[in-house]
Amino acid sequence: MVGILRWARVRRAELLTGALLAVMSLQMLAVISRKSIIVDEIVMIPSAYYHLAAGDFQLVNEHPPFSKILAALPLLFVQPNEVRPDQTTASSLSSEAKWAYQESFWANNTENFESISFWSRVPTIALAVALGLLIFRFARKLFGARAAVLAVALYTLEPTVLAHGRVVQTDIPAAFGYLLFFMALYHFAEKHTWRRAVLLGLAAGLAILAKYSMLLVGPVLALFFLAFLVRRWRVPEVRSRLLAHMALVMLAILTAINAAYFFKHRQMGDADVQWIQSSFHAYGDTLTTGVRLLAHILPVDFVLGVLFQFWHNGQGHSASLLGMYSERGWWYYFPVAFVLKSTIPFILLSLASLGWGVYQSVRNRDRRFIWLLVPFAVYAVFVLFSHINIGVRYLLPGYPWLFILGGALLDRLIKSRRAYRAGALIALSLLGWMAIETYRAFPDEMVYMNQLASRAPHWWYLSDSNVEWGDDARAVATFLHERGEKRVGDAFLGGFFSLHYYGIERVDLLVPESRIDPPRYFAIGASYFNGSTIPAGPPGSGRETPQQRANFFEEFKHQKPEAVFGNSIYVFRVR
Repeated sequence: MVGILRWARVRRAELLTGALLAVMSLQMLAVISRKSIIVDEIVMIPSAYYHLAAGDFQLVNEHPPFSKILAALPLLFVQPNEVRPDQTTASSLSSEAKWAYQESFWANNTENFESISFWSRVPTIALAVALGLLIFRFARKLFGARAAVLAVALYTLEPTVLAHGRVVQTDIPAAFGYLLFFMALYHFAEKHTWRRAVLLGLAAGLAILAKYSMLLVGPVLALFFLAFLVRRWRVPEVRSRLLAHMALVMLAILTAINAAYFFKHRQMGDADVQWIQSSFHAYGDTLTTGVRLLAHILPVDFVLGVLFQFWHNGQGHSASLLGMYSERGWWYYFPVAFVLKSTIPFILLSLASLGWGVYQSVRNRDRRFIWLLVPFAVYAVFVLFSHINIGVRYLLPGYPWLFILGGALLDRLIKSRRAYRAGALIALSLLGWMAIETYRAFPDEMVYMNQLASRAPHWWYLSDSNVEWGDDARAVATFLHERGEKRVGDAFLGGFFSLHYYGIERVDLLVPESRIDPPRYFAIGASYFNGSTIPAGPPGSGRETPQQRANFFEEFKHQKPEAVFGNSIYVFRVR
């Protein structure tokens, strides 16, 4: 018994971290057991299964495969029914054929809909736990065990993390990959060895496989090696070794990317060429030739995915911010979204810890803070230039650095000899406040906003995944079944797909014919109120201009809904 207690005292930091992450994972498991899949998972889950089970990488190739491989692992045991050859053709798929392919997957697994939805999200939760362990390890390396535990506590209490740590998407994987890359870079900077060079390359490859925006690790690597080469260029042995390490890192990156695609290199299909030509008019021929050349060392679907992201960012995405509407977004979108979607204590702590970190790195020349401030600054500046302003989730790779800085600052306050009690009280108050906010948000962390967003409905401040992502379809269906209803007027994300699997017939509220024989209830999503997710329509549809789309459901903005589910879907009784 004495030995166990002694071991527990020695390992108390690890035990506390394990307890925090266990509670977080149980919380997320409880949420996915009661929430339906989000609209993005409708296509992500089938593409995940076929990526792993069939080696078909064309489905949703606009996202890299790391999150898909994870999500598909449990499905190998669930054994879903696969799409029959007569249902679709898997070679050179057009966008319409891809959707038919994915829709057929769900149609063939109606009875397993809930099981597939649940188990495919479990590995994402496991990855969220792994990200917490990375935060603990790096924070302990830099600032000690107590700072590491405090950093993990901040991580497990932030609603945005809890919301996106349970869905099959690329945001938490990107945060994991970005932190892992800089940890590997830190260790390589400590000591240049062949082994650490390989690990650095594999970490960079994994980051890129998590989200295409993580291609920014390439310039970081280039600047890192360039700085070392400039300093040691006149030392032949060091110069040769660094150049060899650079080559090894590049080889490891290429190996990791090809391994994720099972070292398969398909030829470009007609649909691929047609997409490039129609999307990049001026450079279509050049890009087509470039993709064919790159296909010798990189999978075609990887290269096409990178091109898609450049195209998507160039085109922009419909979004809403503070009552404004835009296709191209705003440079200040993510700072505003962070202020609205984070808990107030975390905002205050982040600002204080960033200022403290800058002071420590400049005044005291403490290099530890450079390894936190630079990664955060690089990503923060990068994301400001994004024209895809549809969720604070895009900012998630910057969060771990704030958690570690925050944990270090709280640890410093607690260590203060002059103000020990005040420091401990501040730390306890901030964590307690965050815990209260987390409790208040459960199980609707996806749409959480703090008290700064209390003057107007949440859909006025932000749009898309910030306020609605379709994961309350089951609750809407249950509400309707309890009232003996089998039909509903639908205008929320994912309703076109998920309502059918809950036994509800949907009537599309975006077409005028829906008002001829309307159902008794209308279900309208938060993003449809601000018009950001309402697609443009033909003349006479009432959806031709941004202003028309923003006012499409104006009559319901001033009505009291009969029920609201997840603070994201408003149900109205039609009179």
